[in-house]
Amino acid sequence: MALDIIAFGINHKSASVDLRGRVSFAPETVVETLRSALPSLGISEIAILSTCNRTEIYAVGELSDGQLLDWLAATKQLDRSALENCYYCYRNTDAIRHMICVASGLDSLVVGEPQIFGQIKSAYSVAQKAETVFGQLNMAFQWSFAVAKRVRSETAIGQNPVSVAYASVSLAEQIFSDLKTAHVLLIGAGETIELVARYLRDKQIGQITVANRTLERAKELAEDFSAEAILLADMPEHLHNADIVISSTASQLPVLGKGAVEAALKKRMHKPMFMVDVAVPRDIEPQVEDLDDVYLYTVDDLEEVIQDNLKARQSAANLAQKIVDEEVEKWSSKQRELSVVDTIKAFRDSAEAIRDAEVEKALAALERGQDSSEVINALARNLTNKLLHKPTTKLKQAGETGCDDTINVTHALFDLDKKP
Repeated sequence: MALDIIAFGINHKSASVDLRGRVSFAPETVVETLRSALPSLGISEIAILSTCNRTEIYAVGELSDGQLLDWLAATKQLDRSALENCYYCYRNTDAIRHMICVASGLDSLVVGEPQIFGQIKSAYSVAQKAETVFGQLNMAFQWSFAVAKRVRSETAIGQNPVSVAYASVSLAEQIFSDLKTAHVLLIGAGETIELVARYLRDKQIGQITVANRTLERAKELAEDFSAEAILLADMPEHLHNADIVISSTASQLPVLGKGAVEAALKKRMHKPMFMVDVAVPRDIEPQVEDLDDVYLYTVDDLEEVIQDNLKARQSAANLAQKIVDEEVEKWSSKQRELSVVDTIKAFRDSAEAIRDAEVEKALAALERGQDSSEVINALARNLTNKLLHKPTTKLKQAGETGCDDTINVTHALFDLDKKP
């Protein structure tokens, strides 16, 4: 019998940015976490999706909500009570629906944002590397990816770029009337920062500096956007030049502290700085927000900025939801079909075992010189009796208990003519 498919986690709708940061998994720890989770939780498959807006565990097994809460709290060294009021847990068809909505961008902070599709595919690839996804969960991922692609191709949900990166640039454009004279410092060199750089270039930003942990990756990104590349360690020397700072790294600790910003403000003669921290955990110390002349926004603050963009996608999202409903029903039908296949196999195996035993007895009788006609008749009689014994017994019990459904199903199953 198939085990439960489970989708469990927290996201931007249910938990604060600080809690999401405490629950997030660093990329380098995921493989080990996946492998240790199988025996720890007593499950057969698992994958982890961890982004700035969500941390979700997809699993196959028999698990209660409490077991998942205990495991996540223990793994992240949190008090379980911190998670009890902000988690969600979906099972089977509801889990598939959730996975599809996540992959399609329908459950994102910005509806239809494209990055999540790559992130969930990456989570799947990491689980494959860890050898913790292969059966039911593998099928669930593949189904989700196929539906997400269908949503993208059949609706306008992916048109008109709307994302956290886009919202960051839109907010900067509102604050700076002319971006052509502004200098932006981008911290990190991942997908989000690359998107930010692309949007800034489209807005004809004045100057871009890219700071990253490795200079090589910073240079790769900088070359594409005619930008300057520096190391994170060298940021204090360049920070005062930045009118805009947008940060998105995978660091587990802040990369920009209050002291460095204070020093930069002094050099700028307290000319205001606009900062957007879209990382989870935070890249910029929260105390920076206390400084005069600094306007610091986090991913949660961006939600208000992007509400207008959601309206443009609502009709597309409604159409996408119809596609999701259709595909979830197809999934359910497929699972029922697979369940019937298992039943048919078990039925055939049982019948074939009876057949093989009776054929063996018949062959032995022929070897002993018994009349062939008698052997064939005995074989046919024994097969009929043994194949019909259990169904006949069940039908008699159904008649005694008044279980008409069983009797009616038997008539339909064997195409029997009902007699008055």
